Amino acid sequence: MRLVELKISTASQGGHAVVSVYGEVDLYTAPRLQTELAALVRDGVSRLVVDLSGVEFCDSTGMNVLLSAMKRMREHGGSLELAAPRSAVRRILQVTGLDTVFSVHDAVPAFGRT
Repeated sequence: MRLVELKISTASQGGHAVVSVYGEVDLYTAPRLQTELAALVRDGVSRLVVDLSGVEFCDSTGMNVLLSAMKRMREHGGSLELAAPRSAVRRILQVTGLDTVFSVHDAVPAFGRT
């Protein structure tokens, strides 16, 4: 089994949170991201931005984690947005059509802005 490093850091202000993800999101690392996002949903965050600028690779498991987190956010009246995906991740979003499902920003939005 390969050792894949995944780093996740969260900054929150008011009801908004930015989760910065670094490394690879795949079958082995996606559960950590899922745990982090689920905790924010439980905490009642209304706007969740996932900063993908540090993600080198994201497979279908990672995409499913993001989709399920977005669904849970919507059920609680909130939103989940993606920010600054690298070209490889952006291609996956485009090929799967998920770029029309998620709100995707070229850069991480500042708190309090859209």
